[in-house]
Amino acid sequence: MKKKILKGIIISFCIVLAIGIVSISDVLKNRKSYKESLIRFHVVANSDSDQDQQLKLKVRDKIIGKMNEKFKDSSSLDETRKIIENNIKEIEYIAKNELNRQGKNYDINVDFGYHNFPTKSYGNFTLPAGKYEAVNVVIGEGKGKNWWCVMFPPLCFVDVTNGLTDEKTESELKEVLTEEEYNMIKTAKSKEDTDVKLKFKLVEILEKGKIKLGNLF
Repeated sequence: MKKKILKGIIISFCIVLAIGIVSISDVLKNRKSYKESLIRFHVVANSDSDQDQQLKLKVRDKIIGKMNEKFKDSSSLDETRKIIENNIKEIEYIAKNELNRQGKNYDINVDFGYHNFPTKSYGNFTLPAGKYEAVNVVIGEGKGKNWWCVMFPPLCFVDVTNGLTDEKTESELKEVLTEEEYNMIKTAKSKEDTDVKLKFKLVEILEKGKIKLGNLF
């Protein structure tokens, strides 16, 4: 009798484990999908001093102000990539010029590629940790907190303190993501908050541990 009970427990455990693996695989698939639909923009401060943090925001404002017309009407990832590639030196020049204007001689490093980021919230949605395509502007030693937004779709021009209050911006995000992907990164404002946090934490663990369960399916 005990053997039968033990056997039943083992079978039940295997079933639960299998369901868990399938669920994790689904998370991995969703993660890959929405990551491939976005381009991020980060400006990293030299340090966390008040002066360096304010400088970071001044550099951000100049880049967005000067590049707004080029990016705001981009309708595809490929179009945005081309704009970035054609203007990467211009972005660097704008940043350096602003540093000089502020009397700082920090180095500036601007690159466009894939970077690893921790979980970050932007307005009322959250992107789990992982590797994303991004324009990265690093000021000086780049040891301070960074400001970030989404360059495609062009969410850098939203009031981030109030979240996705602009209906046009929300519709643009929905145009490049499936409903499932959008709901996955949209930050819950109810009891589902816990589920969302657990889901993001799971993705972080998989990223950090380099678990490649997706290869099993």
